[in-house]
Amino acid sequence: MTMTRDQLDQLGTRILDAAFEVHRVLGPGLLENAYEMALCHELACAGIGFERQKEVPVVYKSVTLDCGYRVDLLVEQQIVLELKSCEQLQPIHDAVLLNYLRLTNRQLGYLINFNVALLKNGLRRKVNHLAEPTNKSRA
Repeated sequence: MTMTRDQLDQLGTRILDAAFEVHRVLGPGLLENAYEMALCHELACAGIGFERQKEVPVVYKSVTLDCGYRVDLLVEQQIVLELKSCEQLQPIHDAVLLNYLRLTNRQLGYLINFNVALLKNGLRRKVNHLAEPTNKSRA
């Protein structure tokens, strides 16, 4: 099932709330795996479905290549999460997330670097052909 932009945004907010809680409790300085496991715990507690270390095949000229690529987390079959614990996010991290979005045919992804003093400084939202919001008025 494909979600609307509003539904994706709402799910994204819930994911980020869980990430903020993980960062609040653990702080920066741990290995990526610790944050991934803690975030999985938070998502499960919130009733949010996810797949951890989801395989991502590469299709080249109609041939599926098993290159060993894995998405850190695929949330509700809709949103790709690429988790990091590094000194600073680099352009290659953005490129990897965008490629994962393209390869999985997903519209929305988040790059989350937990190794920062303020988590908001370690967040990046990336889209892959995400439909623009409609001009419906909201009551």
